[in-house]
Amino acid sequence: MRTVDPSVALIHATQGPARVVEAMGRKCYQSQHKICADSENDFVKRIIRNGHESVLEHVSAGFAVITDRGVTHELVRHRVGIAFTQESTRYCDYSGPRLGGELTLIQPPGLDEDEKYEWRLAMGEVEKRYIALRRIGTPAEIARSVLPNALKAEIGVTANARAWRHFLRLRLSPKAHPQMREIARLLCVELRQWFPAAFEEFSDPLPGV
Repeated sequence: MRTVDPSVALIHATQGPARVVEAMGRKCYQSQHKICADSENDFVKRIIRNGHESVLEHVSAGFAVITDRGVTHELVRHRVGIAFTQESTRYCDYSGPRLGGELTLIQPPGLDEDEKYEWRLAMGEVEKRYIALRRIGTPAEIARSVLPNALKAEIGVTANARAWRHFLRLRLSPKAHPQMREIARLLCVELRQWFPAAFEEFSDPLPGV
């Protein structure tokens, strides 16, 4: 049994997203003649202020997200404008050599030492039972029924900029689950680097959990 930290990595993104959004958005007003070297960021900020966020759907970014399966169950509830491709516990054999012959887990944040001890005890027992089931011939798609929410899950997530803004508004909230907020903060850092004009309002995304 081993643990890893949650993480996100940018896989693909529209290049020059502000420029693309301005080029598409100005078609509404037939104002393409106003495009100049420095106009795109102001245009993006203006359409956001005016609530015309549909134009942001013309650009997208996709990430590889590593979190636990409990968080992925919440993540896939964001269905509009977002595509998901997730690691399958049906086809992945965690008892075999290809995946290290052990479970990889995400430890929840905020546990004290007693809680960490009990958590690791519980996860170790789950790992033993899963490996035992596989050794006696139980198919991985059936043995997976004992796997915990804490199991590390890799999921590919692609969304347009409008959908990402909606996601951050919901998942950076103090009301969101702590582990979901952690993923949202990591995504926010990447999104601000990719498309500053669309995500600069989501400031200081990495304070403590």
